[in-house]
Formats: sequence, C-alpha cells, structure tokens
Amino acid sequence: MAKDVILTGLRANSEFHLGNYLGAILPMVELQKKHAGQYQLNMFIPDLHSFTTPIDHGKLYEQTHQNLKVFVAAGLDIDQPDTFIYRQSYIPAHSEMTWILDCFTYFGELSRMTEFKDKSEKQANVSAGLFNYPVLMAADILLYGAKWVPVGDDQRQHVEFTRDLAIRMNNKFGDLFVVPEDNTKQAEFTGRAEPVRIRSLRNPEKKMSKSIDDPAGTIMLSDSPEEAAKKVMEATTDSEASIRFDFEKQPGVSNLLQILALLGGKPQEEINKQWVGKTNYGELKSAVAEAVKNFLADLQAKLAKVDEARLMKKIEADEKAMQKVANTTLLKVQKAVGLRPA
Repeated sequence: MAKDVILTGLRANSEFHLGNYLGAILPMVELQKKHAGQYQLNMFIPDLHSFTTPIDHGKLYEQTHQNLKVFVAAGLDIDQPDTFIYRQSYIPAHSEMTWILDCFTYFGELSRMTEFKDKSEKQANVSAGLFNYPVLMAADILLYGAKWVPVGDDQRQHVEFTRDLAIRMNNKFGDLFVVPEDNTKQAEFTGRAEPVRIRSLRNPEKKMSKSIDDPAGTIMLSDSPEEAAKKVMEATTDSEASIRFDFEKQPGVSNLLQILALLGGKPQEEINKQWVGKTNYGELKSAVAEAVKNFLADLQAKLAKVDEARLMKKIEADEKAMQKVANTTLLKVQKAVGLRPA
C-alpha cells in the first residue's frame, strides 16, 4: 500500500526571516523526523507562486536555491528516501492542471478568498495570478494525492477550497482525486491547534514579514548575530512592567517569550513559568537577544557547509520521480475531461 502523502512548501520570492524559520521551516524538519518511514513527504519550492506579488525576478532563481540550502542547514535529511524535494516550475503538469481546474472553479469562490482581499488592497495593479493563486495551490496538492497539507492561518481557506474542488470534480468525473483532510484533522495531525505566528519586533500587532516596511521589526536569517540581537533589545513591549503571556494585552512581551521557547526547544509553559510575574523587560530582552544571537551564529555556520552539488543531485533526481507521479495524475484528468482518448 502506498504511503499517505504530506505536502508542504514555502515561497521562494525572498530570503527567509526568523518567523519563516520558527513558523514553517522548523516544523517541516520536525515533521520529517516525526514521520520518517511512515509517510511520504513532498517538500516543494513553489517558485511559480513567488510572483503573484511583486518581486525582483532577477534574484528568484538564486534565491530559490539559497532557501533550499536553509532547509538543509536547519536539519532536513536529504538522504531520507521518503522525502522528495522539487521545484514547482520544473514539473509542467502544475501549470496545465491549474488551467483545467480553473475551468471548474467559480469566480465567486475566488472572490471570497481572504488572502486575495488582503494582498490586493496593498497593490496598485492586482494580477490575475494573485486572484487564481488558490487554484495553483489546489493543483500542487491534487497532483500528488496529498492527504496532509500543513499550512499557516492564511492558507487554511485554500485547503478547504481544494477539498471542495476535488469533491466537485470527483462527483462529475468519477474517482479522480484524493481529497485532503479538513483543517480540523490537519491541525490534529501536526499536533498544533494554532500555527506558530511570530510577530514583528517593532509592531507586534502584525506578523513578522518579508515585505514589512520596518526592517527593524524583522530578523532576517542573513542578519549578523550582533545586528539581530540589537533588534531584539529595541523591540516594542509595553508600559505594564509585568511579564505575562497574553497576545491580546501584551503582544510584544508574549512574542519574545514565544521566540525564547521555540529557539530553546522548550514547551511554552516551561518558559512562561520561568518569566511570568517578573518586572524587568530588559532582562527578558537580553535572554532572547542571546538566544537569537547563538541561533544565527550556529545556523549560518551550518549554511556555509551545505554541499550544493549533493543537494542539486537530490533535487534533480526527485524532480524526475515527481514528474512521473504528476504526469500520471494529469493524464487521468485529461482523459476524464476529454483531452485524451479514454
């Protein structure tokens, strides 16, 4: 019996920051370790997704490979036989499947997507690619029969859309697609009721972001350890002078506690027990700054040692394997919709 597929990816449009690492990269590595031998892990780079919002196209290809190296430095085992690493654009079936699925997707469905509404408000000219991005994401999932799709808050609506679209196609054409599990089961599978959401150090009401206007609020993985520590020491907190873990009333302080727990690999409750009730914010910032400084120094040292030739050999082999899987699904769908002889 084939193993259930876990599919996960992270856009390659710019370099990663601490929020990406703690909220997405580290969970992917932990997922691989936890399920080694039990599931197939498709860890792909969604480079086609990267320019649904404005980017520097001259840096995309290079950034894609740099980001793959970050995963390896973070502990991703590229020798794990059930793990497949591939670039979305190197498998053309993604694009053709998207067009077919587009033709069975309703305009109203895409119009209701929260992420489209949020991102389109920030752009003077909104692309059709941003609008139908959820359809490309559905193709990414359905081509490989992925049952498990760990995502952040902003993507959960897209997983439900994928389920609706798969069920619609199956009802019309027969058993075409594996329907991914719903978001409740997805959360149970990952062991996290709520995805990690690292906040901006300067504006803790918002998440840490690659596109944020205030670079002082975002710790890039390429920042020098000293520069990153300085950003932590200048982080926005509040005037309550009492440490509590409460994202509604003390988002800045809570964000620092969260970062400290995740970097230390400790339960949040253990960190909270150590710090809650204290009044010295400077002491907390110093502890977080030191943790961030040590983390970056260690990660950057590992990043410098990544064997690029070995990584590329793995990627190219996996892309050949995944192209066969994707083409098999695509042909099945092409036959169903009348593009190929049944």
